[in-house]
Amino acid sequence: MRGRACLPGGWLPWVLVPAGLLLFAGANAHLLYVAFQSQPDCVEHLKSADDNRGYRAAKSAC
Repeated sequence: MRGRACLPGGWLPWVLVPAGLLLFAGANAHLLYVAFQSQPDCVEHLKSADDNRGYRAAKSAC
């Protein structure tokens, strides 16, 4: 042995794998944050079933 650990690849995998895992976790946390914080505007839609043009919301929140 030459004074370093007997691991194939040396120190690079020990840096890249945790960095990749942190990047993956951070991206997922950001997606969850954006999903819970975003409030889309109401889209104009038909409110009665009598008119057959356009589309109606199943349950309107507007």
